[in-house]
Amino acid sequence: MIIDDLDAIAEAERSSAKKTVIRCCMAAGCMSSHSEAVKTSLEKIVRDSGLSERIEVRGVGCMRLCCQGPLVGVDPDGIIYEKVTPEDAPAVIIATQGGEANVKRGDPTHPFYTKQLSIVLANSGLIDPERIESYIAVDGYRALHAVLREMTPNDVVESAIKSGLRGRGGAGYSTGLKWATVAKTPAAQKYVVCNADEGDPGAFMDRSVLESDPHSVLEGMAIAAYAVGANQGYIYVRAEYPLAIKRLQIAIKQARQTGLLGSGIFESPFSFTVDIRIGAGAYVCGEETALMASIEGRRGTPRPRPPFPAESGLWGCPTLINNVETFANIPVIIRKGAEWFASIGTGLSKGTKVFALAGKIENTGLIEVPMGTPLRQIVEEMGGGAPGGVKIKAVQTGGPSGGCIPASELDTPVDYESLTRLGSIMGSGGMIVMDESTRMPEIARFFMEFCMDESCGKCIPCRTGTVQMHRLLDKIVRREATPEDLAKLEELCDMVARTSLCGLGQNAPNPILSTLRFFRNEYLELLQAQPDGKPAPAGANAT
Repeated sequence: MIIDDLDAIAEAERSSAKKTVIRCCMAAGCMSSHSEAVKTSLEKIVRDSGLSERIEVRGVGCMRLCCQGPLVGVDPDGIIYEKVTPEDAPAVIIATQGGEANVKRGDPTHPFYTKQLSIVLANSGLIDPERIESYIAVDGYRALHAVLREMTPNDVVESAIKSGLRGRGGAGYSTGLKWATVAKTPAAQKYVVCNADEGDPGAFMDRSVLESDPHSVLEGMAIAAYAVGANQGYIYVRAEYPLAIKRLQIAIKQARQTGLLGSGIFESPFSFTVDIRIGAGAYVCGEETALMASIEGRRGTPRPRPPFPAESGLWGCPTLINNVETFANIPVIIRKGAEWFASIGTGLSKGTKVFALAGKIENTGLIEVPMGTPLRQIVEEMGGGAPGGVKIKAVQTGGPSGGCIPASELDTPVDYESLTRLGSIMGSGGMIVMDESTRMPEIARFFMEFCMDESCGKCIPCRTGTVQMHRLLDKIVRREATPEDLAKLEELCDMVARTSLCGLGQNAPNPILSTLRFFRNEYLELLQAQPDGKPAPAGANAT
């Protein structure tokens, strides 16, 4: 494989493009609403009508507005059809010939679409994720070629550092500095691992990227491997993502057959292979040391650090671990430059972030916005606010490890530092909206139950602390708790956060602490009266 081969594949793909392209979303969300039957109907009508030379029906990845699926787009007209059924297929085809389609049309000028800035999702909903030619036609694998032919490994590491890219898995550590640590650690064998163990309730960002644009992740992993001196990669993906696994398998096979994975890539000395490891659904395996234990065939439980994986990871070898979204950013950074990427976002939070917008909100789906975008713009403008005109009460970011941000703080810019100041975290990108009907102590109990069930049990603070916190929350919700119980709950939050072994336990108290900080009265209203018969004071046990 040489650059001329890439050019030839891209030119052949572009020259075969039809005058009209009908894009049918074939991501998991729309497929659950029978988009595959819609695509089959469209293909049959095009074939039977003799329009195959003029119209292409293309299966694509996530088209973002998941609540309106199945979604169908028509190019070059820029039309979006929503909630399309197989029975709507004839009308869609008639519309491409100048007729009228009695099919629900979306609004591509809605802020849900226009406020987005696509880097990671640039190809999502446009290319066929099961054809490598479709990816190559949009400059796929050109960044890998540039890296192997024009840059040293140190140049690549420096580019990652200058871009300001931080890990999109939740911790927000500098990607370039992590790469530099692995690169400078001497070892005969090194590994690159993609963490696709996305387990937060309401989160589907990584799943959508893998289903929609798997080659961007493979290309990013290959560039990272060249930078740090690795020749073997693993993608750890949860078994609950069968479509993502299928498309990853197809992508890896195609990349190998095309010479873009394997030995002597682009006729260089660099070799890199990627294998998939399927997780059994343990939330704790999203923690990097537990993930590595699982890849090695051991029980997925965390271990103390140091040593960090960058120095001693898989089988004791230096290991680079980044998540799906982090790797998907890399090819674009190489193609467009570190300075370009660093010009987007805020001072310490560069680039864009993908969020899964869910909960009590009109527009449920996938969005990508510049770091620093106000939460209000995301929730009220792009998301359309809560259904029925009900007021929004809070927004939870960061999943079970995150916090609940009240409506009074919706003008907060979404970046790592601002969310941390409010007692929440960026997390991997889950964003759950709650309206006025939501009871915050019940929300805290829900997430604590999740953490309690998902605790691996290795360390006592998390194993027993989450159980005790859940019992106290349940007692509060059932109106059986006293002010002393609330004080005990806060003590437990502090103890579990300070002494747990890994991020699961360390961050498990966040939903409690954030709801107590902003919605304390809801807890106090549920407490039993004091022994003297008086109600609990409004400031009882205030922190």
